[in-house]
Amino acid sequence: MFECDRSLTFTAPHRDDPSHCIPFVTYPGLDDPSIANSVVIGLPIVIDHSPLPTDAVWTPQPTDDGSFTFFSEAFSESFHSRQGARAEAFLKFVQTTDLSQKAHRDRLRLLDVCYGLGYNTAAALETIWAINPQCQVELYGLELDATVPQAAIAPPLICVWDQRIQAVLQAMALTHQCTTPPLSATLCIGDARQHIQSLVQSGFQADAIFFDPFSPRRCPQLWTVEFLTLVVRCLAPDGKLATYSRAASVRSAMQLAGLSIGTIPPLTDHLSHEWAQGTVGAFDARSLLPLSPMEQEHLQTRAAVPYRDPTLGDSAATILERHQQEQAGSTLESTSSWRRRWNIH
Repeated sequence: MFECDRSLTFTAPHRDDPSHCIPFVTYPGLDDPSIANSVVIGLPIVIDHSPLPTDAVWTPQPTDDGSFTFFSEAFSESFHSRQGARAEAFLKFVQTTDLSQKAHRDRLRLLDVCYGLGYNTAAALETIWAINPQCQVELYGLELDATVPQAAIAPPLICVWDQRIQAVLQAMALTHQCTTPPLSATLCIGDARQHIQSLVQSGFQADAIFFDPFSPRRCPQLWTVEFLTLVVRCLAPDGKLATYSRAASVRSAMQLAGLSIGTIPPLTDHLSHEWAQGTVGAFDARSLLPLSPMEQEHLQTRAAVPYRDPTLGDSAATILERHQQEQAGSTLESTSSWRRRWNIH
């Protein structure tokens, strides 16, 4: 088993607990042995309620479906769509990777790239276990900032999930691992570019990959051909990779990494620039919804020049500068011409 972080064994609280929202709150003091013991034996966790450090404060922001998200000052973006954080996890990640159909299997493996608040993981487990409660799930999450999942297990954020899922999210945030009879899950904290190399070496193959970094312009280091190539090496032959991004640079990088790509169609009522809700990748194109002619032409423009990070260690600024230079020297059609042709505003 691949190991990426110090962890403890977690036993979930009993599902008949009368409290709908288990009141775990993660604040300083997680190394206290009494807390560790509580995690091991499944007793209520008592944690220091002193305020978080000012650089680790996350303020819940409501979304339209009643769930919550955070806004990252470092990346100047929200973690989820304001139309609904919980709904986005199901629509763009769980449904598009066919987890309802795959849930009938005895075992599933999942990779959650940029775990964040844990919503994609939560939606996946809720879907799988609603269909097949005995399905054995092996899961790895990659996350840069440990304070995000820790803040996300405080009410009211965690209350949108059932108690079984709440227990998983709490264990992942507190100990970076959750081991129960149907689940073996590990949360790897730090630079995903480094963790993915270890995961590839372990031979891990995911039936579904949730690819959910901040946008390419804000976090280019996780949208490069080099990083995606390693992520794709962790995809099972019949697996699918889903992302919310419809950027041409992302789609071309997915293709260069060895995937066929399909679109996540837009909602019925959408603006001209909202031509898709994301992208799905697989090794077999027959299982994907083909790109529209407009989307196919988008891949022939300068917008499709992918991001590059040859050493998997460059800064965001370096990657952005390299990308700008490659776009400037490209002979592909300008993206503005493509926009005018398709009347995209």
